[in-house]
Amino acid sequence: MSEKRWSVYLSGEIHSDWRERIESGIAEAGLPVDLSAPITVHEDSDDCGVAIFGAEPDKFWHDRKGAQLNAMRTQTLIREADLVVVRFGEKYKQWNAAFDAGFAAALGIPYITLHPEQHDHALKEVDGAANAVAREPEQVVQALAYIISGRMPAVMSGTQAAE
Repeated sequence: MSEKRWSVYLSGEIHSDWRERIESGIAEAGLPVDLSAPITVHEDSDDCGVAIFGAEPDKFWHDRKGAQLNAMRTQTLIREADLVVVRFGEKYKQWNAAFDAGFAAALGIPYITLHPEQHDHALKEVDGAANAVAREPEQVVQALAYIISGRMPAVMSGTQAAE
């Protein structure tokens, strides 16, 4: 019998290495996880619609064409996910990430938010619907290890975990 492969969608902020940290942690832990994500090249995400369907003189329609293509990708990958991780970074407001969290919640797909403490108040409703709130990508990896295989982290709050 083959081991279940988990599908995890990584939503949100695209300006830091959090996705790479989760990916390398998953590999190190040997977890059966397939990751998916939005297009993370900002210019490609913004300009895909006009590159494919033609230029738009009005910025609203320029953005709309790209947003519709990106929505098809995002909605499909979230629907296929077993779990979603939603990252809210420090520098930019990720309105799309909040939408992704709500979309996952509406579909009944569990999600983990990932953000610094400074965003707690602004994200209280998003966090309230989340299954977990993480501060660091490594906590997401530890949560996945526990969810998938029941593995406790080697160190818990400065003490050794029971072996």
